[in-house]
Amino acid sequence: MLALITGATSGIGKSTAELFAKNGHNIIITGRREERLHQLKLKLETEFKINVTCLCFDIRKLEEVEKAINSLTEQNCKIDVLINNAGLAAGLGSIQSGNIDHWERMIDTNIKGLLYITRAVSKLMIDNKKGHIINIGSIAGKEVYANGNVYCATKHAVDALNKGMRIDLLAHNIKVTAINPGMVETEFSIVRFDGDEQKAKNVYSGLQPLTPEDIAETIYWVANRPAHVNINDLVIMPTVQASATNVIRN
Repeated sequence: MLALITGATSGIGKSTAELFAKNGHNIIITGRREERLHQLKLKLETEFKINVTCLCFDIRKLEEVEKAINSLTEQNCKIDVLINNAGLAAGLGSIQSGNIDHWERMIDTNIKGLLYITRAVSKLMIDNKKGHIINIGSIAGKEVYANGNVYCATKHAVDALNKGMRIDLLAHNIKVTAINPGMVETEFSIVRFDGDEQKAKNVYSGLQPLTPEDIAETIYWVANRPAHVNINDLVIMPTVQASATNVIRN
């Protein structure tokens, strides 16, 4: 199995890359932080004796996405699994006072970036007559909450695109899955609060959130179902969380 993982330099993407490598699968890892990509490549190739290809580009830029995918060798074009993990939340403000830069970063990454990479890779999968696209959504794609407006909208878009992809690619033997986590402790909240580590820490204080490894294990399980089985849509939450805003804290 050859897997392409976007946003592989930290969090869920990094844990997913590590798990696929641990199980003997070659991987293609992407992200904007070139040094982190190459550090991960060296670690995984040394530890697990698999092949890792690094593609450093900004998923928000169509030209960079296309250039990166077009640079793949013939062997690396045989991608079995695309894991659309790259995404972010920026800010937490009301619709009337929202930061436009935050809005554009979320829309460009969570929607347009996902579309750009999916368009490029799905063509390869169609040529190969098989494939599996796994979209990392969010509970924010199922519900909305105060001040989450644009982030929730982008993840609702992922939810809709997941369903649309499943229909469009059905005739091409390509599986499509959405995995929608609740609270996962990664760099997510640090990014959302523009690097304010105390605010980020408060999000997870007094409770046990999911870990990146929890989501990686779910991705790996989904990717390894029998050929005739497709997991369309999956929501995964920490035990202490019942909805986007209903949590129990100690």
